[in-house]
Amino acid sequence: MSSTAGVPIAIGPADPAPTLLVKAVTEGGGTVTDLDEAHGFVFAGPVSAFPERLPANVRWVQLPAAGVEDWFAAGIIQAHPGVEFTSAAGAFAASVAEHALAMLLAGVRYLPEQLRATSWRQEEFYPHVGSLRGKTVTILGAGGIGRALIPLLVPLGTRIIAVNRSGRPVTGPGIPDDVETVPADQLGRVWSHTDHVVIAAPATAETRHIVGAEELARLGPTSWVINVARGSLIDTDALVAALTAGSIGGAGLDVTDPEPLPDGHPLWTLPTVILTPHDSNPPHLRLAAFADHVAANVARFVAGAELLAPIDPARGY
Repeated sequence: MSSTAGVPIAIGPADPAPTLLVKAVTEGGGTVTDLDEAHGFVFAGPVSAFPERLPANVRWVQLPAAGVEDWFAAGIIQAHPGVEFTSAAGAFAASVAEHALAMLLAGVRYLPEQLRATSWRQEEFYPHVGSLRGKTVTILGAGGIGRALIPLLVPLGTRIIAVNRSGRPVTGPGIPDDVETVPADQLGRVWSHTDHVVIAAPATAETRHIVGAEELARLGPTSWVINVARGSLIDTDALVAALTAGSIGGAGLDVTDPEPLPDGHPLWTLPTVILTPHDSNPPHLRLAAFADHVAANVARFVAGAELLAPIDPARGY
């Protein structure tokens, strides 16, 4: 597989490597080679398949996932302090943002109950059908997914609060200047004027149960909570209690804690819950998006530029 042109980049663990990833490496200015000769390593497998040791020539590893808590749990990133690891954060943002919007609109428009109906119940449903126009949507974790979601929400007439770690204004194509940005350490002040919440933050020790009983209690009876990040960001027991009591409008969950959600769990039968089996980023969409991310990062690696989605071992993402 070796070649004399371009920066040597290995692709693993499959051999032969997926055609899209080979094309991404070459388009980025690299050449596909064996790991023993590579300066960069595009890893496209599960955590369990990662090599026990990396050759000393490898300076950069591209991981295939946006969330990297499993890689930290396995000690892989900590075991290679001289190697720069990057995640796929942002690569799948468009697909996940679409899914989040679909869940939020379905909930606000009272579609779950209407889809279950087997008779004409117009007068009963009328009071429950809402709108996002004029409502405030808070996005917890305004990274790649949040930046992709904001331009989808803006035409619907929503007010948006973006919560991120730094509090720096969230910018990007289609993001208006009047989006309010709040640092994570001031999250407590947003709940009293939030109508709906979309969770898109990384899973770390600090973000575990970032939405719990106290936060849910400060929402209203028509508020929907959407989670497209990781199940651990919501206190599941507190969520079930709030849904059962009717103190919030509902929840749209593409991720759960525990996951997979076991048969018989209350979330399966609560009428104000939309559940999808962590498929906001399905495999047939994932590889193409990951290949685009790889091409961009290979080009940056070849040029000696800052890489996309660098992982900070101190922060855990």
